[in-house]
Amino acid sequence: MGRMLLKRGWDGLIVILGVTVVVFVITRMIGDPVDIMLPLEATEEQRAAFEAQLGLDRPIVVQFVNYVWDLTRFDFGNSLWLDRPALDIVFERLPITLLLVISSIVLATVIAIPLGIIAALNPGSFIDRITVILSLVALSLPQFWLGLLLIVLFSVTLSWLPTGGIGGLSHLVLPAVTLALPAMTRLVMVVRSQMIDELNAQYIKTTEAKGLSQFRIVGVHAMRNAAVPVLTLVAWEFIRILSGYTVVVETVFAWPGLGLLALQAIQRQDLVLLQAIVFVIAVIVVVFNFGVDVIYKAIDPRIKLD
Repeated sequence: MGRMLLKRGWDGLIVILGVTVVVFVITRMIGDPVDIMLPLEATEEQRAAFEAQLGLDRPIVVQFVNYVWDLTRFDFGNSLWLDRPALDIVFERLPITLLLVISSIVLATVIAIPLGIIAALNPGSFIDRITVILSLVALSLPQFWLGLLLIVLFSVTLSWLPTGGIGGLSHLVLPAVTLALPAMTRLVMVVRSQMIDELNAQYIKTTEAKGLSQFRIVGVHAMRNAAVPVLTLVAWEFIRILSGYTVVVETVFAWPGLGLLALQAIQRQDLVLLQAIVFVIAVIVVVFNFGVDVIYKAIDPRIKLD
């Protein structure tokens, strides 16, 4: 176990280092922050002074060395746009994004697992076919379009829920559903497929011959053996939502999390803030994957993580 922890820690460090290099290169390619931050009538002397203040007048190698050195001290500097420590801004927005991501994953999992089990218990039935068809339809819907559709239906037409922003539980419903629906459809299909395989296995027939109840057969024996691929997909959906799809959904619903903040940082060429956002998300993803590996071992002791 100790060897596995060391190996996973080393792998995670390599991933974070790779992300820092990629982010540094990309943020130097997306544009010149001087053009965004200074007015059009700025003189060449003012531009040169601002570039020197940002350190952009130095050779690219020197910029990268300073960038890595600042990372080791968790010092990203001040945001060019908000003129505050970038890491403080990220940590202010992080709980808002995690609330949305965790809510959507919990919603998707709670709905998908029972639906997948019901479909697996009745393969080829009307319920099974409807579940598969609806899953495929929901999976094909673009999330930005789905979010706008939900706003038109539940906010504009029915006036049940707010169109966006952050507040009470009502503000969370539409963005969480928008994020949860694609994840839920994929989870339903995986749970259904895995449970069909498990329910047709020989050990299940043995448990049935022993007279065990269907609840115990499905909930304890079959579901436990199907849990590893399901957990893998849940973890993948969490990472996919956190590191990508929150940008789309938070923009549609004006949800003030890291996704919307990242888009605003790109629009304003705020390299410092964007680097801090990507670094923090990369660390969360690495730590999350590390935790999932430990859970694998707890679910199935036969798994060798070394």
